[in-house]
Amino acid sequence: MNFDLRKAVIANLDDSNYDEIRETIMDAIESGEEKTLPGLGVLFEILWNGSNDNEQEKLVSRITECLRPKAI
Repeated sequence: MNFDLRKAVIANLDDSNYDEIRETIMDAIESGEEKTLPGLGVLFEILWNGSNDNEQEKLVSRITECLRPKAI
């Protein structure tokens, strides 16, 4: 059996509105289940591919900032 995760995630969210997509993301993060990580990765890939060079640089900068420990 050949399963295409990207197509499945996109098909699952295809007709979703803003609130439904936000809820899907929040549920995936709040559940803390590793099985949701690939789906979030697909959403990130969609975001990345839909961003121009400047937006991609901002994404990388923001991720880099968030990975650094915050000073107390």
